Amino acid sequence: MDHVLSDLVARDSLPPSLSVVAPACDDASTGAVASPCAKAIRKVSVCGLGKLGACIAATMAARGLEVVGVDIDQEKVRKINDGLPPLDEPLLAETIRDGRSRLRATLDPRETVATDATFFITPSPSSPDGSFSNEFLLQAMQAVARAMKAAGKRNHLFVCSSTTTPGAMDAVLIPMLERELGGICGQDFSVCYNPEFIALGDVVNGLLEPDLVLIGESDPHGGAALEQLYKTYNRNAPLIARMSIVSAELAKISLNSYITMKISFTNQLRLIAARYPRADVHAILDALGTDSRIGRKYLRAGLSYGGPCFPRDNRLLAYTARQVGLEAPLADASDRVNEQTKRNLVETVQEMASPGDTVAVLGVTYKPGTYITEEAAGLFLAQQLQRHGYRVLVHDFAATPANAPGLRGFELILDWEEFRNNPRVKLAVVCCPWPQYRGLATTMNTKVFAPWQR
Repeated sequence: MDHVLSDLVARDSLPPSLSVVAPACDDASTGAVASPCAKAIRKVSVCGLGKLGACIAATMAARGLEVVGVDIDQEKVRKINDGLPPLDEPLLAETIRDGRSRLRATLDPRETVATDATFFITPSPSSPDGSFSNEFLLQAMQAVARAMKAAGKRNHLFVCSSTTTPGAMDAVLIPMLERELGGICGQDFSVCYNPEFIALGDVVNGLLEPDLVLIGESDPHGGAALEQLYKTYNRNAPLIARMSIVSAELAKISLNSYITMKISFTNQLRLIAARYPRADVHAILDALGTDSRIGRKYLRAGLSYGGPCFPRDNRLLAYTARQVGLEAPLADASDRVNEQTKRNLVETVQEMASPGDTVAVLGVTYKPGTYITEEAAGLFLAQQLQRHGYRVLVHDFAATPANAPGLRGFELILDWEEFRNNPRVKLAVVCCPWPQYRGLATTMNTKVFAPWQR
């Protein structure tokens, strides 16, 4: 781990707002000087009030920080200022209410000037080659930097929470900030790369009680300031890992790539075991999971992984390897197995029902607790069956055509209780393990297929 320590930067070159303030740490009773500490971050701004940014802003306000949210979407700004969540996420509405007196939103990036640190959580769409675009991140950071320059503000902390292609911070984003601010990173301002490891549907708890806080720092005092913030912000005491920015960029995508590899290994084993009539993949996985070197997490026979992070981060790791003249065969293989798992689901369903039959696809989000359908197995199955001439009915407990445009063009099951009591379909396929689906049993006229069932 490439941990940047304080002896790498001379004390007199540090930004005053983040520099060591030893007297403030004196022990008044003894007169002894404690170890150096970074200046506390008390006011923050959050640029980007989407799925993650809105939750970061709300939780920081609820934990006692003064927070200004910035977004180009006027409706999101209005909702935040009205004390309402700008999107559907469990606990977000309650959290906004808890911190409402300390939380406001604006369209104007100049309002970041009065804060100590700005968090950037903008979209970072994937390019066809697997890399992530910096377009939205550059626009947001540039607007804030220009506001700082116009106000004569120095020593600001810029925190990037969006996932970036490894090397992009040092090669693209920091040089842009230096040009706009007319200063040197690590002397006139600080930059941290600080991605979050959260699961949609449980973002609030994930932010407040993480396993890991990852901080890539341009200089040790920027990292120290952010570390001190997390020590009061988090409800638990997670490991806070500080390192160079590029190390943190690699660590973020590597963690998710490792998880996808574990899921794909599980699905690979399931496909192999299915060829042996007496093999029970669930029993096999239960045995493997007892080994402490492996563990039970993500070791469950089911379907492909999806969502906005796992597939993209895994492909980004493969792209990153190619950029330095290497290959990432494990990442490539995880992606291939994941695609094979999707195709296997379609083939399995086609063996159970014929074209023209009515098939209900239950659960089109990539996981319970969210409306996100990005790369979800259920949506993929519904699309493929429709193309092959099946009549497809779709149901989900969170995704609707309004928040998941991919559902437009499908017949929807509008009354779940009515359907559960009288499905009137040839086959019902459970593609997302919402707990409400557990009570659905095979009837004389309807077969139920759920990959998680033993």
